[in-house]
Amino acid sequence: MDTDKRPNVLIILADDLGFSDIGCYGAEIMTPHLDELASEGLRMTDFHAAAACSPTRAMLLSGTDHHVSGIGTMAERLPEELKGRPGYEGYLNDAVVSLPELLRDAGYETLMAGKWHLGLTPDRVPAARGFERSFALLNGGHNHYGWEPLYGDPSTVPRITRVLGRMYYRDHDPVAPDELPEGFYSTDSFTDELLGYLKDREERKEERPFFAYLPFSAPHWPLQAPMDVIRKYGGIYDDGPEALRQRRIAALKKLGLVPENAVAAPVISIDEEGNDTKTWEQMSDTEQALSARKMEAYAGMVDRMDHNIGRVISHLRTTGQLDTTLILFMSDNGAEGAQFEAFPATAGGDMDAYVARYHNNALHNIGARDSFAWYGSRWASASTAPGLLYKMFTSEGGIRVPLIMRYPGLVAPGGEGGRIDHSFATCMDVLPTVLDVCGVAHPGTVYKGRAIAPLAGRTWVPYLRGAESAIHGVDHVTGWELFGRRAVRQGAYKATFIPRPFGPERWQLFNILDDPGETDDLAERQPEKLGDMVELYNEYCKRNGVVTQSGSSRSQWNDKA
Repeated sequence: MDTDKRPNVLIILADDLGFSDIGCYGAEIMTPHLDELASEGLRMTDFHAAAACSPTRAMLLSGTDHHVSGIGTMAERLPEELKGRPGYEGYLNDAVVSLPELLRDAGYETLMAGKWHLGLTPDRVPAARGFERSFALLNGGHNHYGWEPLYGDPSTVPRITRVLGRMYYRDHDPVAPDELPEGFYSTDSFTDELLGYLKDREERKEERPFFAYLPFSAPHWPLQAPMDVIRKYGGIYDDGPEALRQRRIAALKKLGLVPENAVAAPVISIDEEGNDTKTWEQMSDTEQALSARKMEAYAGMVDRMDHNIGRVISHLRTTGQLDTTLILFMSDNGAEGAQFEAFPATAGGDMDAYVARYHNNALHNIGARDSFAWYGSRWASASTAPGLLYKMFTSEGGIRVPLIMRYPGLVAPGGEGGRIDHSFATCMDVLPTVLDVCGVAHPGTVYKGRAIAPLAGRTWVPYLRGAESAIHGVDHVTGWELFGRRAVRQGAYKATFIPRPFGPERWQLFNILDDPGETDDLAERQPEKLGDMVELYNEYCKRNGVVTQSGSSRSQWNDKA
């Protein structure tokens, strides 16, 4: 195939964005550019990721399960008993071939700017896995302004901060925090970098098509955005998270994104010891104001992300490349519902004491470069509405995410507002779909002389062209496991196992098409079906080398974890 006839590819990944957090998925947050992409393409309602950041990224770039591709569990929480096991290396391993490697080999220019989270050592950076040009945050999170407090006593620094010590790379070279571009703000700066690569292509008159990967680190905590953007949302959340959740669910139903009879999951807002957190009504006026401000900052991050997506779209349109570029937008998991304030996070005290000592979380300053805020499980439950729970859980709130696809050569809009597709799909399908669109064959089980895992995902192209009636047949099985939280899906049925204190610590059974909130447990009414589903989960574990963890309730950031 002639290179000038092959499409460009742009994959945009949000970090900890909930199912209902953008306008075209029912949000009040202003996302006109994503809404436009959806109106000109399709939105998926049954698209799934893993329950956390790095596992999803491994699945996305390899087309295989994350237990195969090296992130069997998050590297930040790899227990001793799993170290050295295949699939638990803590980085994108050599048992898979990555999407940028395959497209580079096929004559694509491969470009990346954003969060990597698939390896910290020089031999595991993006430049070592197929990206010709890259500017990357290697680890899982960072201060979005590149700011860091001066610690008087390093022993009191929380494990959160120690684990997420910022590491940036430009191609093969490390970039120190003080070497970041002037005025660094992650969402703006990652976009600047990618646009620089694209503009340089124009200047060089590069004839190769491009694969561009723009994985933002927003809206991952700490919640930070330009103050003028945050102010746009002043007062919108003053009636609290439950009111927002109900508005979002009503909007999703009106848009046809969830069934009209869908029942929202109960809000589970407890700390890691099982203690209830305060409801909105139990908060003082001051606590309510602080909580609402955190949601305003979160909305500001999503708004700013959309603004920067618009900058990239504008460049593609101006250069005549928009309609020859396959664009995919998705989130890496559900919204983050962690309650960091609920447990000791430092050697010398709790998280609130740490923030008070080193940061400025005054009401007017939340969202600024020296603030450190997160919005907790109740707001996250609104972001993942109508799903159960949020990031880190294999319930729908943790793994069902938005997916927008625009490519006129393949996807025709379905009328005003764009096409809505209810097919089951996962992030493992992205690699085979992109390869299919680009006319690139996957090597199968051997790549450059080394054995690799076969694809687990499936291309969407035959389905989108009308040649097949579904992406995955009714017998297709997909499993999930992370931190002992488990799930398996086949057709309309899903079995879920959530350990205490967040779940009943037993298998439950749901018809997930009718019941996306996982509210009606069918386990006692259909015990044989549940038994079949659990057996399918066990087969999934054998097939992918899954070592099911104990499911300890301790937080992933706790020093005792």
